[in-house]
Amino acid sequence: MKAVTIHKYGSADELIYEETENPGLLPDDVLIKVYATSVNPVDWKVRSGNYPGADQRAWPVILGWDVSGTIEHLGKEVTGFQIGDEVYARPNTKRQGTYAEYVAVNYKEIALKPKSIDHIHAAAVPLAGMTAWQGLFDHGKLQAGQKVLIHAAAGGVGIYAVQLAKWKGAYVIGTASESNIDFLKDLGADEVIDYNNEDFEERLGNIDLVLDLIGGDVQLKSLEVLKPGGIFVSTLAIKDEAAIAAKGLTGGRFMTQSNPEDLRKMAQLIDEGKLKPIIYDIVDLKDAAEAQRTIEEGHVRGKIVLKVVDDN
Repeated sequence: MKAVTIHKYGSADELIYEETENPGLLPDDVLIKVYATSVNPVDWKVRSGNYPGADQRAWPVILGWDVSGTIEHLGKEVTGFQIGDEVYARPNTKRQGTYAEYVAVNYKEIALKPKSIDHIHAAAVPLAGMTAWQGLFDHGKLQAGQKVLIHAAAGGVGIYAVQLAKWKGAYVIGTASESNIDFLKDLGADEVIDYNNEDFEERLGNIDLVLDLIGGDVQLKSLEVLKPGGIFVSTLAIKDEAAIAAKGLTGGRFMTQSNPEDLRKMAQLIDEGKLKPIIYDIVDLKDAAEAQRTIEEGHVRGKIVLKVVDDN
């Protein structure tokens, strides 16, 4: 099969589009023919060698943590799925990834893809969507009527967080550049703060939940706007864990877990028209290096998708 691999850590120049061996199938695996995958910031962090556990796989390493495609083979222990099913997933990150024509995935990590969208759009959902879902609801305990502040609201995770928080009935505030203000309000944000021209910590207060997708000094400033007993959750390393407890807050860093139930719930919302993927660009698999360079520069609105098979 064709895949995009790296043979050592480094820049995007290390990404190679080449012929590789087909993945081996375990008894509880399905073999998915990949129609599309997507690019996430974690991809270039792994590629550069700056991600915990990145060196645990044998070379060459295939990157990619999202997949949408069809089941081609079933392991003998697989139940609930059949050959030809259209599925999507965020596979086990310790196995070879999804920048490839085929990927083996444990059947307990997959769900039927949303019926109302194609593979290109479905591939943009799993990792970013589950990160938003788990950050808001599992760790953030967000409830209707609460106020949530979402940093980097126009990014890959932020676009889902804004929509999901609004669906839940929260009052949604996002930080973004001026060019994304109208876009985010269209997605459901009640307020958008232009981080280039306004300090959110001077404008806001009495916030129930902060979802931090930026890290650094933004974290410390975010603690100032939370109400007593508020929750702070982040996808990044915590700069000052003691400060959270000192202010009577709860929360911390979380790592997204592969949960097919989350995928099923989001598929339902997508098919009901209550949640939608936002595609920044569609790039052929062989051009994955170009896509990673773009996302590494930042300021991408939504997701970049790598097309493996023409869905039409």
